[in-house]
Amino acid sequence: MKSEILYGIHPVYEALKANRRQIHEVYLVARKKSERLLRIQSLATSRGVAFKNIAAADIQDLAGTPAHQGVAARVSPYAVTSLAQLLQTASAKGPVPFVLVLDTIQDPQNLGAIIRTALCVGVDGVVIPKDRCASPTPAVSSASAGALEHIRLARVTNLVQGFKQIKRSGLWIAGLEKNAAASIYDTDLSLPLAVVLGAEQKGIRPLVRKNCDLLVSIPQCGPVDSLNVSAAAAVVLYEAVRQRGMTRIKDERRTSNVEHRSPNGGR
Repeated sequence: MKSEILYGIHPVYEALKANRRQIHEVYLVARKKSERLLRIQSLATSRGVAFKNIAAADIQDLAGTPAHQGVAARVSPYAVTSLAQLLQTASAKGPVPFVLVLDTIQDPQNLGAIIRTALCVGVDGVVIPKDRCASPTPAVSSASAGALEHIRLARVTNLVQGFKQIKRSGLWIAGLEKNAAASIYDTDLSLPLAVVLGAEQKGIRPLVRKNCDLLVSIPQCGPVDSLNVSAAAAVVLYEAVRQRGMTRIKDERRTSNVEHRSPNGGR
């Protein structure tokens, strides 16, 4: 049976809370534990998950990084959903589905940061291509502060073909393009929508761009060429939520299993 090592306080804790992965064993540093590590131990026990106290060096060997914060877990691989299931679930939640499509985001840190924002604004799901894109690895879960453990993520072989399926579900597709004439602030983003963001520097690929229903930009000034893709994602997603009257965030906060953290809460 395949497994991988999840590491860090938030990824392990959120994986236990989300209960979407099979968690084989939790490893905790064998010394005086912080309150957060004790909380993980308590949650693991309540879920019937075995845990071991081992040396910090052993956790580092398991995780392959010193950034483990004293905890790791052996878990089943992240389970992606199908695009059809993602769209069906999004439509069942309400009349205005909200989906995020990421075209060849290759940096795990950026993918994790974007997923964290997407979960915070209540996006119904994230779609990524199978090739030339970062995978939902433990590094991405760490970069997302555990948000990956709750988000619905679909991987498709061909984004353009995926667009056809998205459009059949009644969603418009808006590509974020820095040179687009239409600003996000002058465009109706409150309709059933799939927002598309492209890779760092290159942006959305030409064929993907051609198959968007509309292109929008974030107004900028100053000498810097463009925003980081994770920052751009935050701007456009929160503008879409603002236009929707913030009802999505309010609804999600009533039902969310992800604990509230300050913007500087870290991983």
